[in-house]
Amino acid sequence: MIRVNNLHKEFDGRDVLKDISIEYNPGECSLIIGASGSGKTVLLKSLVGLHTPEKGEIWYGDKLFTKMKDKEKKEIRKEMGMLFQGSALFDFATVEENIMFPMDFFTDWSLEQKLERANFCLKRVNLENANKKYPNELSGGMQKRVGIARAIALNPKYLFCDEPNSGLDPKTSLVIDELIHDITTEYNMTTII
Repeated sequence: MIRVNNLHKEFDGRDVLKDISIEYNPGECSLIIGASGSGKTVLLKSLVGLHTPEKGEIWYGDKLFTKMKDKEKKEIRKEMGMLFQGSALFDFATVEENIMFPMDFFTDWSLEQKLERANFCLKRVNLENANKKYPNELSGGMQKRVGIARAIALNPKYLFCDEPNSGLDPKTSLVIDELIHDITTEYNMTTII
């Protein structure tokens, strides 16, 4: 569970988030909805620690994230998966290498363990045998699915998605929505979109 209490964030003296309080629960997909420029991405970035709020608290379970030191935050970040708006795949890396990136950063797993997990994640998003392809060889929807595979590579408790359907056709958008919902339910994640 993620709990936000009285969160306040400003830029150049302008309030972007003001007195935000909300709770996000495991096994649920929660949507942040608002007009362009209303602070949706700022809230998401605050939740993952990319922005530091001026006031308020962000709790991950019984841990007060907003008061943690960087080393403690890194431990919580190991439990986070992030799906970026534009997929944010590395063009120079294969699908397999993109999925293994968080494993390289946060684990000491062997190459065999990383490959096994990458294959599992690719199978989960219906992209078996795409391991050696590069992002420019994939459609937009396939790139999003690789982004989801990377986001779940460490079996996170928390999944953050920044406009996961941006730039996709309606049919592909539904596939991505269903995939995120199914993964959230299956792994009892706290998902925020």
